[in-house]
Amino acid sequence: MRILIISESINVEDSSASKGRVALITNLHKAGYVLKVLHYSHKDIQLPGIDCTLIKEHKWTFFYFLSRLIRVFQRYTKQYINHRLESWFGFSFTHTNDTKSIAKAIRNTQDFAPDLILTLSKGGSFRPHRAMLQLPQLQSKWMAYIHDPYPFHFYPRPFNYVEQSYQHKEAFMRQITEKAQFLSFPSLLLQEWMQSYFPAVKGKSCVIPHQIKTDTEPQPTPSFFTENQFSLLHAGNLLQQRNPDFLIQGFLQFLANNPQAKGEAKLYFVGNYKKQESILKQYQDNPALVVSDYIPYKIVQSLEKKAAVNIILEAISEISPFLPGKFPNCVVSNKPILVLGPYYSEVRRLLGKDYPYWSEVNDVAAIEANITKLYSLWKENPQQLPLNRPDLTHYCDEKSLKKVLDGLSIA
Repeated sequence: MRILIISESINVEDSSASKGRVALITNLHKAGYVLKVLHYSHKDIQLPGIDCTLIKEHKWTFFYFLSRLIRVFQRYTKQYINHRLESWFGFSFTHTNDTKSIAKAIRNTQDFAPDLILTLSKGGSFRPHRAMLQLPQLQSKWMAYIHDPYPFHFYPRPFNYVEQSYQHKEAFMRQITEKAQFLSFPSLLLQEWMQSYFPAVKGKSCVIPHQIKTDTEPQPTPSFFTENQFSLLHAGNLLQQRNPDFLIQGFLQFLANNPQAKGEAKLYFVGNYKKQESILKQYQDNPALVVSDYIPYKIVQSLEKKAAVNIILEAISEISPFLPGKFPNCVVSNKPILVLGPYYSEVRRLLGKDYPYWSEVNDVAAIEANITKLYSLWKENPQQLPLNRPDLTHYCDEKSLKKVLDGLSIA
């Protein structure tokens, strides 16, 4: 099968979403498909063994001129008017110019003769998807990958809010679900969640989970990390909705109840923490808590394998249809995962309802109890504390990915 991939970015250092897209592209290549990747990364990036082409922004167009005019106006007047413009037109002029640039690149690449066209995006952008809506002649080959709920008023609490352009955004996603030949989602709960708002999702969807992408190249251990300890690692951005306070309280209660652990247990937060800086500052004098800002992705993957326990922290909510981008890395590291999330979540669905190290985000007593259980097992034998879930490793590998795509009815 020949697959044309339109990815908003393949720069793994710009977002967790781009890391996931590159892992998916890499595994499609490993699965044996013939790939051509068009990407809008704003820099020339090549992936090993894969034909990658940077889409250049078209300048000196009408929408390019308007977008720069608005940018200059906002810079000098300090008045942000893009939201108002989006409420009238649906999208910013920059977004419109970008999608037209992407659409032209797709039109100019049809000599590749793809069997499938896969659009990948990040955040709330969906630029490649909007570009495909301008190309009805290609929509019979189109698979739209929907990585998150959309629009924002369809997010579960506490992430949801109503944009001024919400009606345009809702109509936009409805078009995607109706015009694309196939839809894919990183989680089953997200597929079901979106189907509850967009009936066209039913009957044309599949689940393509975030993929395992391992790097075997040795990486240096950061100076802040102490190896061969009972280390609990949260790797990833601490969003405003991901409150670490209950986790910290549970960890400190564990130390209070197990004083012998004080010299060998540490809780690490690695990644952007600005949204939770006020909480973390309260504990900055505690040597058992270590906070680090961004470090390169390859080093993070290495730390996940060196930690005793990896942590998945979600928002306090009734449901979490998200599959965290780091889930495959946590699985392949083969270390226990301390899960703090809603009862109804994709992570808990995959790990199983009887998974022993899950708790609600704000249940300090349960968090402390789970850490204590993990510590006791670690003390017995630090080398024998595996996650041991080959089923989940297989779920996120290229063999399962190939099985999903080969099962599609592609004309």
